[in-house]
Amino acid sequence: MAYDEKTAERVRHFLADQPGFHEKKMFGGIAFMVKGGMCCAVSRRGGILVRVGPEAVRLAKREPHVRPMIMGGRPAKAFVRVMPDGYRTTAQLRKWVKRALDFLATLPAKPARRRGGKTE
Repeated sequence: MAYDEKTAERVRHFLADQPGFHEKKMFGGIAFMVKGGMCCAVSRRGGILVRVGPEAVRLAKREPHVRPMIMGGRPAKAFVRVMPDGYRTTAQLRKWVKRALDFLATLPAKPARRRGGKTE
């Protein structure tokens, strides 16, 4: 199953003006990167993966339509999976993207990388 391109386009709309925004194929879907860090992703397994940070994961998982993001059989420390009913409206999706951007703003920007893993 491929990722939901309509959802990807909706997320892209919110992030297009962010400094250092680019996309990267990851997790069998498409990841949205901002300033070198992963912000969120549209997953082929359904839903969106949202980076809310380790402190916010516990609270976010209590919200409707939110599940832990499982990676390698274990819950990811800084991400949650939001199922489609949790971002059906524009306001709901904006809220999740903003939460990811707010967390990323607390982190230092990663240096840009060239192919081969070398930094610029």
